[in-house]
Amino acid sequence: MLQHSHQLYEYHVWANDRLFDHLEQLPEEAFHKEVTSVFPSVSQTLAHLYLFDQLYRSVLAEIPNADIFPKLPIWTEEAQGQSVDGMRQLFAGVAEQFRHLLAHTPDPDKAMTIEHPKYGSLDTHFSEILRHVVNHGTYHRGNVTAMLRQQGYAGVPTDYMFYLLERQQGQR
Repeated sequence: MLQHSHQLYEYHVWANDRLFDHLEQLPEEAFHKEVTSVFPSVSQTLAHLYLFDQLYRSVLAEIPNADIFPKLPIWTEEAQGQSVDGMRQLFAGVAEQFRHLLAHTPDPDKAMTIEHPKYGSLDTHFSEILRHVVNHGTYHRGNVTAMLRQQGYAGVPTDYMFYLLERQQGQR
């Protein structure tokens, strides 16, 4: 049985995979078309999500800010202009790194202090930051659904309840 925080992360991966499966069924221009929304396109929304998944993975791995911040432009550049499949591959790489980190973090509730360059110090727990990763992904997958609907395409259900039902059905 997965620890709850690990299961939440697996939901995040599952939901992203469902979204990529759906995007692969649509014309490629739906991925890059500019719309009026939180981000200018679906691809740029997912590029943002990729960047922050990388960032939070690094924070959870307790990599010093001085080593993280130089990577931000690299991660941003990696995601620019990607196809749906290319973006899926980037997300798969981050998921693999996250899973490695989770496998080597025996206490998901361990206390952490995070130093934010603008907002200062935050005393928190590993599991709380991981929960934020999942919530952040859910929020932006919702943005993608709205952008697709603006273009005349349906979204895809990625609710946590669907993940739980699918897991339960797979265990029978």
